[in-house]
Amino acid sequence: MNRAMVLAEWRRAVESLHASELLAAEGFEADAVSRAYYAALHAAKAALAVHDVSADSHAAIKRLFGLHLIRPGTIEREWSALLVESLDDRLTADYDVESSFSTDDADAECRRARRFLGRIRRYLRTQRLTAKDLGTLRRRRA
Repeated sequence: MNRAMVLAEWRRAVESLHASELLAAEGFEADAVSRAYYAALHAAKAALAVHDVSADSHAAIKRLFGLHLIRPGTIEREWSALLVESLDDRLTADYDVESSFSTDDADAECRRARRFLGRIRRYLRTQRLTAKDLGTLRRRRA
């Protein structure tokens, strides 16, 4: 395991989660949706880095997450679906200028990302990473 990479990806995941929550609180719904996806993406990359697996494309990360974590039963299948749904929403948020997201949509996406990070955090704790290594996922106030 490349511990430094795991922790770097994890820190980016947590930063993206907090950014998405701040954006949602300030009324930037589409940007909040996009950042929430990146929180999940970096968390998935942290989990893959435990196995010395890395990828740069979104499709490859999604595929490798399924191959290395879902297929062996290490992570439950529902979490892969969450990653896919978040990507779909991120693509809409970033590229479909005619679409819009409500405050409820943005808040739901933030909650979904927070749940995903919570599950990945539990997985990382089983891989010799401590609570101190991983820090907290406490909600930051705007």
